[in-house]
Amino acid sequence: MESKQVYRIFFLGGLAIATMLMSACNPEDPQPEQRKPDISVAELLQDGGVLVLNEGNFMYGNASLSYYKPSKSEVINDVFYRQNDTPLGDVAQSASLFNGELYVVMNNSGKIMVMNFGKYPSLKAFAFTRKITGLLSPRYISFVDSSKAYISDLYAKSVSIYNPSTLMVSGKINLNNHNPDFYQHPTEQFIVFEDEVFTNCYSFDDKVLVIDRKTDRLIDSIQVLQQPNSMVLDRNGKIWVLCDGGYEGSAYGDNQPGLVRIDAASHTVERIFVLPFDNWPSKLGINGSSDTLFFINGDVWRMPVDATALPTEPFIPSQSGSGSKLFYGLGVNPSTSEIYVSDAIDHLQNGVVYRFSPQGEAIDTFRVGIIPGFFVFY
Repeated sequence: MESKQVYRIFFLGGLAIATMLMSACNPEDPQPEQRKPDISVAELLQDGGVLVLNEGNFMYGNASLSYYKPSKSEVINDVFYRQNDTPLGDVAQSASLFNGELYVVMNNSGKIMVMNFGKYPSLKAFAFTRKITGLLSPRYISFVDSSKAYISDLYAKSVSIYNPSTLMVSGKINLNNHNPDFYQHPTEQFIVFEDEVFTNCYSFDDKVLVIDRKTDRLIDSIQVLQQPNSMVLDRNGKIWVLCDGGYEGSAYGDNQPGLVRIDAASHTVERIFVLPFDNWPSKLGINGSSDTLFFINGDVWRMPVDATALPTEPFIPSQSGSGSKLFYGLGVNPSTSEIYVSDAIDHLQNGVVYRFSPQGEAIDTFRVGIIPGFFVFY
């Protein structure tokens, strides 16, 4: 396995090269009258599909959205640009479907781009409908009920509350812990469990916060390992949190990574599975029956939720006869439990997505955009 320091050097080196080679870009947002017909809603929704969100290079505005049809093994890239004659923006972090619309979170642009996904029959698929602004560094949007969504943020020290009925940010949940040494609490993903919402604090932090979704108030804080980067909910009501432990030279320290299991009902840490010190795991996912975990740690690893120890052999190796892969993104289709793994290659050229069966057998390979990192299944 690669060490955390090797990954860190690669990431920072790639970012520096990209920054030197490229100038900043702030494209104008599309106007409804500029739409160009491309993919019909009927074609989009037939048989289901997969959306691949390609981050693009930081400060270059070359994020993109790819559309893949598993039933035909066909991919169409740049679907938002093709429909609206304009790019998405700078660094596409995540996306969420709600009420016939697709919400794409643009981290460095500080906005969420909303597009048609069947809500408006008179519009083509991926046609721009509006944007959510007034955000600092948004990461994820989660619709906690039919009338409310939470938006996490890297720098705001708060969670924004969005009302899909009024189409406006209606308030914020203050999460500032007033730590003078680190910019806490940043927020990432959300898990809704009964009347509570759990969010992991990744950058320079070691907490999972609990919010009462009825009152929009912080009610608890759960300490996990250092830098929890992703989490999932299993069929037993347990929240699994993957922590990378930081990296060498970090002011926050460099500690052991691992998997933490939390009982969602009691907020109790039940089990900690510690990984080797120099590992840097990421992108925790779970299958359709919510009984098997998957994550990237150089290779792709698989672990049943009732396992008593970490796996010892990789499920999908990054090294093969066809060469070495830089696994970057991971998603598991909840309907089929097929696994999708992206290869960012050198973070500058268009990436690749590998599709595997639930048993890890290769099914398909297709090219997408730059730095594919997030999957949406429908």
